[in-house]
Amino acid sequence: MILRGISQVLMAILLSVLLGPCLAIATDDPQKPTALTGGKLSQELVQLAPVVVDGLELFHVRGVQSYPAKKRAKDCASRIISIAANPAVKLDSLNIKEATATTQILSGKIVLVNISDTDAAFEGIERQLLAEARKYRIGKAIEGWRNDRDPSILKRNILFSLVVTFIFALGLWFGYMLHRRLQTKLKDRLDKKIHDVEIKKMKLISRSQLMRILTGFTNLVWSGIILVAGYLYLNSVFTLFPWTRGFVNGLFSLIGNPLRTLWQGAVESLPDLAFLLVLFFIVKYILTMFKIFFKSLNDGNTILSGFDAEWAWPTYRLVRLALFIFAVVVAYPYIPGSSSAAFKGLSIFIGVLFSIGSSSFIGNLIAGYTMTYRRAFKVGQRIKIGNHFGDVETIRLMVTHLRTPKNEEVVIPNSVILNGEVINYSTLAKQRGLILHTTVGIGYETPWRQVEAMLLDAAKRTPGLLLDPPPFVLKKLLGDFCVIYQINVFCSSPSEMNRHYNDLHSNILDIFNEFGVQIMTPSYKDDPEQPKLVSREDWYASPAQAPAEEV
Repeated sequence: MILRGISQVLMAILLSVLLGPCLAIATDDPQKPTALTGGKLSQELVQLAPVVVDGLELFHVRGVQSYPAKKRAKDCASRIISIAANPAVKLDSLNIKEATATTQILSGKIVLVNISDTDAAFEGIERQLLAEARKYRIGKAIEGWRNDRDPSILKRNILFSLVVTFIFALGLWFGYMLHRRLQTKLKDRLDKKIHDVEIKKMKLISRSQLMRILTGFTNLVWSGIILVAGYLYLNSVFTLFPWTRGFVNGLFSLIGNPLRTLWQGAVESLPDLAFLLVLFFIVKYILTMFKIFFKSLNDGNTILSGFDAEWAWPTYRLVRLALFIFAVVVAYPYIPGSSSAAFKGLSIFIGVLFSIGSSSFIGNLIAGYTMTYRRAFKVGQRIKIGNHFGDVETIRLMVTHLRTPKNEEVVIPNSVILNGEVINYSTLAKQRGLILHTTVGIGYETPWRQVEAMLLDAAKRTPGLLLDPPPFVLKKLLGDFCVIYQINVFCSSPSEMNRHYNDLHSNILDIFNEFGVQIMTPSYKDDPEQPKLVSREDWYASPAQAPAEEV
């Protein structure tokens, strides 16, 4: 008896899974009308409700505005139950009576169901045939209602449910002990065989993580077994009693309907998925060809007139982005669920968030690409952006990293760079050299030719400066108290400009002290009694120490 009950339950589940999609297609959605011959109901939304007795659906009834479908179905079920609960009413008392516009199913003088021409047209059969079918279903429902409440049947079902409950509890205990033992053996067996997963000394997955993954997998399998066993237990026990049969039927629908819907959706989406798969491989192949081409441009194997090699990868990224956008536009109608209101609402919501929160992001991104094609600077060059001065360390799409002479890192948004001026000290330095310049103020009593000669001599003493082109001196300003002279020198290494300035200033101070010429910068009010000079004997006053060559 127990084995037969379990086999019936398993057979019912198997048939429901295999025949579910077919039955769903054959019966159609009860909330939507079927296209009928004549076209009378194909354009209107018909409200239906099932007539349920002891958890079993007998048939569906149609509702109108004055008499909703749910109320009509409830009233119909109540009348059927009242007839079933009266043992004095025999099954052969059910009969069919033709009225003016309806066909009635009666039990004695009690009308159980009225069937109109509209009801028959909705089902797609004649009114008399529909009445015979519903009469048969009502008779079976009354017979089943009485049979399920027979004392002998109830005793047998209670005994069967107790046995199944004992077997279920015993099976859970046995399975739990087996699961624990299996986990212990698995851990002991694999404990010495599992090691960390590493690639070139980079740890990807640790040994403990692998053990947790295996343990989680066994727990997942055990949880699945518990769920399946629990469902089979509830289905086999609750269907025995009419008071709980509706619950288990609802539970089966709760689990089975989503799975059936997913399966039907997957089958219907196969052509679209095939198109998306073909589109994916085509786009991937095109991107591979573009990558090979731009890599050849970057390596210098392919040369395009007016196209710099450093533009290769930024251009490839732009082409890849454009191709990706084009693929998304083409693929959008074929994405499963793209035509649904929820998908469209989510797309609009994401678009609004992106448009509101990404203005600065898009601005910096466009600025990054714009700077690449402007040739404003390259990595390693010394530049000045606003008040920031240093060497370019990294150029990214969003920001640019500078390293200052003080070894500070400055991160500047590309939009700031695009909207401001950039001074590049390295671009022309290798062609004619970068011109370094500094000024001194000398009194009018000192011959300008002497000053010019001293400044040129100081430039020649400074190591690292270029002698070709030669340095030169400009008289920048005839001031109130002094003449402003500017010495201009050439260098080919902008990264060493601070050191060159330091050495040049040191040599200017030394040579003006050697020739007894006082530097008047910035200005003075009166001539001092003694000129403001440093004699050579005091050049290395304590704590300064003279170099070996000076000693």
